[in-house]
Amino acid sequence: MVGGGNGVRPGRRHDAFGSGGTGDTSGFGGLVAPAPVLAASERPFGDPDADAVYDALERVFPQLGDAVERAVVDRGELTLHVRREGLPALAQTLRDDPGLRFELLSSLSGVDYPDDITGRRLHSVVHLTSMTYRRRLRLEVSVADADPTLPSLTSVWPTADWHEREAYDLFGIVYTGHPGLTRIMMPDDWIGHPQRKDYPLGGIPVDYKGATVPPPDERRSYS
Repeated sequence: MVGGGNGVRPGRRHDAFGSGGTGDTSGFGGLVAPAPVLAASERPFGDPDADAVYDALERVFPQLGDAVERAVVDRGELTLHVRREGLPALAQTLRDDPGLRFELLSSLSGVDYPDDITGRRLHSVVHLTSMTYRRRLRLEVSVADADPTLPSLTSVWPTADWHEREAYDLFGIVYTGHPGLTRIMMPDDWIGHPQRKDYPLGGIPVDYKGATVPPPDERRSYS
């Protein structure tokens, strides 16, 4: 049946993604995310590369327990959640030790978790590659919005330079010791950090054309 005068058929999706009048046309608005659990993976990890990297760190980096909050292996990938105070020494060891040799910082990005149960919502995520041993490693450092500073990695891996500038520009993470921490994508006088989760999704003037992007609840629903 066709219900009412608007052409809506009961029992059928009202637009391409099943939105029900909330303005969310993504189709994912009803998903409920599971509560996060800050748990470390048990040793041995069961992954040869992850065990080899962690074993090597235990041998050559005595302060490992102080520098790393927890180590997590998921889907064959090792992530070390690092305290910011321990990041510089750990980074130097990962690059220079003959048993580790993570010579390349392939990417660095920011992430915003507003509901982080530690209260440290801003995360800096680093992907490292050992070309010598053909291994990958992820470092993750979290900081609070009230104190979003952590040490720059540019002195260890120069490739961190523009990556850290982008994370600073879009997330507001401040990398102390960076040689030129300025915006890289937004204008110098731009207010705010556009990839934070509490940044408005629309209604921001597009200055060079005088147009506006409407907020999500005012965008048309494609039926």
